[in-house]
Amino acid sequence: MKLQPQLINAAGAPAAIGPYSHAVKLGNLLFTSGQIPLGADGQVVEGGIEEQTHQVFRNLQAVLEAAGASLSDVVKATVFMKDMNQFAAVNAIYASYFGDHKPARSAVEVARLPKDVLVEIELIASTTVEQ
Repeated sequence: MKLQPQLINAAGAPAAIGPYSHAVKLGNLLFTSGQIPLGADGQVVEGGIEEQTHQVFRNLQAVLEAAGASLSDVVKATVFMKDMNQFAAVNAIYASYFGDHKPARSAVEVARLPKDVLVEIELIASTTVEQ
């Protein structure tokens, strides 16, 4: 039996800026699209790396919640940064959201991100399988 993907679009996250869903759930796995620091109005939040990273996590939490999951269900995170010199700031904020939960993670510097933001994060989580 082939599993059918369930598309997740979270009311609490900014609308997608392209042809994609906030996340896709397949069985007990949830794959989020990369979230960038957009507010509810679709605009990039004001401020530097700290403000942008906090907004990314607010968006990710909204997506996870819409799928019946939370940060404690995350098994893998991928962090994309415009400047690896800002890693320490991103890492401190990341740690504050995950606490003692330590999912696998990759962190990479990239040349450019959508809307010229400073950070983007995508997640893979393990969720409850719906009957």
